[in-house]
Amino acid sequence: MTSEERQVVLDLLDSGEARLLELTAGLSPAQWHFQETPERWSIAGNIEHVVVFENFILGVVRDLLGQAPEPSRAVGVAEKEPLVMAIGHARAQKITARDAMTPARRWTDMAEMLEEFRKTQERVRVFVVEVQGDLRSRFFAHRSLGDLDAYQWLLVVGQHRARHALQIQEVMAHPGYPAG
Repeated sequence: MTSEERQVVLDLLDSGEARLLELTAGLSPAQWHFQETPERWSIAGNIEHVVVFENFILGVVRDLLGQAPEPSRAVGVAEKEPLVMAIGHARAQKITARDAMTPARRWTDMAEMLEEFRKTQERVRVFVVEVQGDLRSRFFAHRSLGDLDAYQWLLVVGQHRARHALQIQEVMAHPGYPAG
């Protein structure tokens, strides 16, 4: 990863983390758990999903770096980067989470979940700062975009935070959202 690429990922991670923490600051339990409908995620569900997703992707990228490069899979992957960079702002197209990453009330306490969120953010950030190796020749398939390289997956993590910040804003904008 070039120093420019590393900085792009770090900027996405930092801005996404800041926005999510800003949105979740000072919420009441009623606000934290409010769901627009039973099928839609609460703010707590969104944060839980972000934690689970990021830990999963961090594990995937670490595993990929332990595997042999597969440059033959690179065909067409670079052209997907604009799509990856749009994930955070493309709320019109829904992406269904893998079952293992859907909210399951893994943390019931708000403070405990936010602490886990902060720990996860720090693990991801440290990984991005320290990672060495060829991220561009190791691949993992995205549910809707197909093969992405390991660097693009780090971009996805940053964009994913922005996407869920928007989803949380949608929850907060619902007419039934509690005032406090």
